[in-house]
Amino acid sequence: MFDVIISGGGPTGMMLAGELRLHGVDVLVLEKDPEPNKAVRSLGLHPRSIEIMDQRGLLETFLAHGKQYPGGVGHFAGIPTPRPVDLDTAHSYILGIPQPVTDKLLEEHAVELGAQIRRGAEVTGVEQDDDGVTVALADGSRLRSRWLVGCDGGRSLVRRLLGIDFPGEAATTEWLLGEVKVTADPEELARVAGEVRKIHKGFGIGPAGDGLFRAVVPAATVAEDRTVAPTLHEFSTQLRAYAGTDFGVHSPRSLSRFSDATRLAEKYRVGRVLLAGDAAHVHPPLGGQGLNLGIQDAFNLGWKLAAEVNGWAPKGLLDSYEAERRPVAEDVLTTTRAQSELLSPEPGPQAVRRLLTELMAFEDVSRFLAEKISSIGVRYDFGDGPELLGRRLRDTPVFSGRLYEHMHAGRGLLLDASGKFSVAGWADRIDHVTAGSGELGAPAILLRPDGHVAWIGDDQGDLLHQLPTWFGARSGTTSARH
Repeated sequence: MFDVIISGGGPTGMMLAGELRLHGVDVLVLEKDPEPNKAVRSLGLHPRSIEIMDQRGLLETFLAHGKQYPGGVGHFAGIPTPRPVDLDTAHSYILGIPQPVTDKLLEEHAVELGAQIRRGAEVTGVEQDDDGVTVALADGSRLRSRWLVGCDGGRSLVRRLLGIDFPGEAATTEWLLGEVKVTADPEELARVAGEVRKIHKGFGIGPAGDGLFRAVVPAATVAEDRTVAPTLHEFSTQLRAYAGTDFGVHSPRSLSRFSDATRLAEKYRVGRVLLAGDAAHVHPPLGGQGLNLGIQDAFNLGWKLAAEVNGWAPKGLLDSYEAERRPVAEDVLTTTRAQSELLSPEPGPQAVRRLLTELMAFEDVSRFLAEKISSIGVRYDFGDGPELLGRRLRDTPVFSGRLYEHMHAGRGLLLDASGKFSVAGWADRIDHVTAGSGELGAPAILLRPDGHVAWIGDDQGDLLHQLPTWFGARSGTTSARH
């Protein structure tokens, strides 16, 4: 029996597998596709996801495979900010990196930590009881685990088998996405693409590296089955319809579809089965938040599910995953709906767009929107307390290096400016680091494994009162793995 089976080997599933392995959880990832998906559905990581990679010691590897774009953080519906946005992060940039590369790096990380990956393993059935979950595969085999997490995309079979409602709006518009070679002259291509883009904001084509071009064009209709890739003929036809030329597209590396469907799962958990990533929420790709949102779901869920498996999770910890992440997804759906409206050529949305363009000249407005898109502004509700309570803490110097360098193991962290605090009894779950009071701005700060501030204070007794809320009972009084 496995501790956790993850259905879906995309970025959410691989990120979650790595997080669970940091805590010794026996993990199996099941991916129905026999080979990694080559489609470049996402082009980069936002500041919060970049922070996450830094917190787990992965950032240098990602930086080596990507390109930094400092000016891209503040865009909203394609409206650029008049000046760079000053975000509360050491990583105020977009990291341009194709999704297949992100997928590969996260898979390598999970495997290095000991996760098992099975490709060509399609889940066809799920049954659960009080002790665990039975997963049926297309080849007739059956596997058993204590927990199952559906990271199997917007058409999630796991979600459907659980009977979880997926309310929202069905697709009304669809786009075709392709990575192709072209015969057109690059300068002429850029000129035509720029002219078309002024008229049709859902159109775009540009270099994608390796001699390929990435093109996006509206589809003629919404396909009945969006899992069926468009043909090169269909792709070429739509390019000619919008640009007057197909740029001589040929030799596609990948062709796919995406739509403006917007849906949010009614709940993220049924018994011993949970949802994460696109299985829990789908939305238009405006703002590039989809992949980032899934990675951040996994970052929130991983340590909590590991605590449950390892027997020290306090009551309600696992349920806090949905309580914290579902409102974040709901907010992302709001921002993507708003951006979709602002792309409409109708007079009303265009009037709002012009007004918003003027408002974004105000620094507070541009920062507010940038914090939403980048997820830097996320604050979980931990009750009354200082403004920093519930927020993630930016990287900051400590006496022994940088803060994020102390978070690679995925444990809690007590930052102590005075040296008078102690986490005795929780040292198997929390590290204790001395930091200068000038850097912290507080006597002591307790961080959860996901970097969010769980407590701020100056009293050891108050700290001892708060520790069980997130880190369970003292060592020696925890229950067995369950």
